[in-house]
Formats: sequence, C-alpha cells, structure tokens
Amino acid sequence: MSDGFAMELCGNQAVWQIVPDGIGSVNLDNVGLAIEAAGYIVEIRSVLCWTFTGPCDLTLYPSGKLLVKTEDRELANNIAHLHVTQWALS
Repeated sequence: MSDGFAMELCGNQAVWQIVPDGIGSVNLDNVGLAIEAAGYIVEIRSVLCWTFTGPCDLTLYPSGKLLVKTEDRELANNIAHLHVTQWALS
C-alpha cells in the first residue's frame, strides 16, 4: 500500500526528497503558507522555490517536490505525511 509519496535519500545522506503521488504542481503561495502555519519560518520566497527553517530545513518546489534536510528518517517520513495529507492539498 502506498503512503501517497515516494521518499528517497539524496546523495549527501542528509537530504530526503519527497515526491507526492498524483500531484503535478502546487500553488507555492498556498502550500508555503500552510508550512509556515505549521511553525516553519520562511527564508526565501521565489517563483522557483520556497525555503524554510524549523525542526529541519525544507525546500518546496512548484512541482510539489519537497526536500527535507535532516539525517533523521523518522522526522523526514513524518514531514512527508504532513506534506501529502495537508500541505500539498492547500
């Protein structure tokens, strides 16, 4: 059974790439505000990506892809679930 996303560890072993299933694009403003409402601080807002700091660093792309900068797989998995069940649907 799918969790609604693909999650893979990127090359440096400290960044997880989260790709939601069935989402080809997101509204960066809406999703960014949802992530901010969850307690993250917006660092960069651009048409190419938004970046956040908080329990870990995040980078959100218009495709819906989310990079989670942490070595903690459980934290990355929890954020992935939040992303596909709440944030990306904003």
